[in-house]
Amino acid sequence: MWFRLDLAALWQYRELLYFLVWRDVKVRYKQTAIGATWALLQPLMTIIIFTAIFAHFAKIPSDGLPYSIFAYTALVPWIYFASALNRSSGSVVSEAHLISKIYFPRVILPLAGTVSGIIDFAIAFVLLVGMMSWYEIMPTWGLLALPLFLLLAFATALAVGLWCSALHVRYRDVGLTVPFLTQCWMYASPVAYPVSLVPENWRFFYSLNPMAGVIEGFRWALLGKQVPDFGVMAISAVVVALLLVSGLVFFKHMERTFVDVV
Repeated sequence: MWFRLDLAALWQYRELLYFLVWRDVKVRYKQTAIGATWALLQPLMTIIIFTAIFAHFAKIPSDGLPYSIFAYTALVPWIYFASALNRSSGSVVSEAHLISKIYFPRVILPLAGTVSGIIDFAIAFVLLVGMMSWYEIMPTWGLLALPLFLLLAFATALAVGLWCSALHVRYRDVGLTVPFLTQCWMYASPVAYPVSLVPENWRFFYSLNPMAGVIEGFRWALLGKQVPDFGVMAISAVVVALLLVSGLVFFKHMERTFVDVV
């Protein structure tokens, strides 16, 4: 069968998943002068540049909020998504030596690449909490829905990562395409600008981008923005579900050739 997700096998190899996630985190900051501070520095430098260009020069509106926290609230889930997608896309090729030696559910590789980014997300989120305190912004009851929006970002990264990691084994161009894809995807998402700038007649097509729903959800839950269009959220969730199921089918179909090709 093309699609047979063995959850029992995934549970059996959960220690391997833990090892891959922990090793990825350790290797990422090994022999760095400032260690995990890089997880703060990247979004911090980005928000400084965004504020200078989009707020002061381009005069992009920020829905009545200080632009820095308006954009940073979007950058936190976006940077998690982009880094998780990048790691999961290259996971199978980078673990070629492991694939050729032992058996384990191959889907663990893109899954580990997606999970490991949660630690960087948590570190960057601490700065977001500090900014909210500085601007005296209190979250609403929508904060309770925040894990759902994070789960949607996680599922989006995993879904696209499954497709890309399987294709990367056969076509190494994928490794060069993913960074470019994520850069274009960022500008197609409301990271630096509000959704209100998108014309009404384009809103449906815009909602097909799952990260648009994630970012709007984060802003609503944390900054008390107006309630997002849950119809748009539903469309985003359906798109992610289709991508995830089809990605699992494609990955399971391709994994039988990994050892021969990689």
